[in-house]
Amino acid sequence: MANTGKVRIIGGEWRGRIIHFPDHEGLRPTADRVRETLFNWLAPTIRGAHCLDMFAGSGALGLEALSRGAAHCDFIERGRPPAQALITHLHQLGGTTRSNVIQTNAIEWSSETPYDLVFIDPPFDDDLWQAALCHLLEARLVAQGSQIYLEQSARAPLVNGVDAFEIRKDKKAGDVRYLLLEVK
Repeated sequence: MANTGKVRIIGGEWRGRIIHFPDHEGLRPTADRVRETLFNWLAPTIRGAHCLDMFAGSGALGLEALSRGAAHCDFIERGRPPAQALITHLHQLGGTTRSNVIQTNAIEWSSETPYDLVFIDPPFDDDLWQAALCHLLEARLVAQGSQIYLEQSARAPLVNGVDAFEIRKDKKAGDVRYLLLEVK
């Protein structure tokens, strides 16, 4: 593949597998060390979880969740090349029965049942994380006790004004702030 990036699945069933993804505007996969920390946080609850990867991009977060025992993951990706690459990877990994790739705008998409775990890692320049959090509540994509992983620019304001969430974890790595929220 010309103009591609790659990311390594770091744990679980697909550990060590390299995923190649197309160069696409705003696509910035979560770094290995951040994913390692995140999935250490999620270790007690990931097995059997129903997940939503809202701005899937490379799919690193949702693929890691499936690799570590999540029951299902819906990947929402607006861009056609990244969505097609995700479909290909899920076929190669044998993950198609536990996943869906939906090519649409994450802020307009909804589901009939709430998710246990949602990954929100939008392009930093678009400042979509606040709209994504509001959408999760309005579309009832989360319920009390659902966990939300949020990745944002370290320069962005902290999550505030949203009384429905409790910050469980909050860390920085370089230019990235990443948080684990729980729905109250």
